Amino acid sequence: MLSLLFMAKKRKRTLEETVELIQHGDTALNNELIESYKPFIAKTVSSVCKRYIHESDDEFSIGLIAFNEAIQKYSPDKGSSLISFSEVLIKRRVIDYIRKQSKFQNLSFNGGSNLDDDDTGSAIEDELSIEDFRKKTDEELRKEEILQFTQILQEFDLTFSDLIEQSPKHADARKNAMTVAKILVENDELKNILYDKKKLPIKQLESYVSLSRKTIERNRKYIIAISLILTGDYVFLKDYIKGVLET
Repeated sequence: MLSLLFMAKKRKRTLEETVELIQHGDTALNNELIESYKPFIAKTVSSVCKRYIHESDDEFSIGLIAFNEAIQKYSPDKGSSLISFSEVLIKRRVIDYIRKQSKFQNLSFNGGSNLDDDDTGSAIEDELSIEDFRKKTDEELRKEEILQFTQILQEFDLTFSDLIEQSPKHADARKNAMTVAKILVENDELKNILYDKKKLPIKQLESYVSLSRKTIERNRKYIIAISLILTGDYVFLKDYIKGVLET
């Protein structure tokens, strides 16, 4: 019995438990965690910049800030691990930084007065390279986001194909389904049922929406998928939702 108690005391904290302590104000633990994950941060930043990143680089500082932001914002209820969540956040923040830097450089260029044709050609080439970089990086992030979302869907016995195949054919029907999903995620009781039981709380939803039970049931998979997107950190998929609502 004593040996079991000893083993329990010696059990290492999980990463999620560590984050919870940090979110409750343990700044020393926060600094330790960031220090231990510097190699991960550097690797993630390097994957965006396509070059080796030193700790003295501005991009690395952006990555550190983003990792700390991920620690503060992370919630296991969103379905992803801290590592996957922070990886996406770091990449986004570094990309935003690069874009802002490129805009600043363009403003400096446009404000110049003694530029020859070679300078102009070089600036145009730089702008084309930046635009190509944006497209490639956005595509990589979109793929990662879909992969993470697909893994979450599996917990609900759904696939990404379900989101496509079960999407209501008419725009009004899609908007109605998304309205149901928004109502669900804004209600803690309904949201907890969804995540705890891994199924749509249709009976409870009937009290909050004007749609029939049959209609909710018919769009069940689609509503679940949209609810998961709304509660997760999915930038590109949320853009999809916004696009549907605006059509």
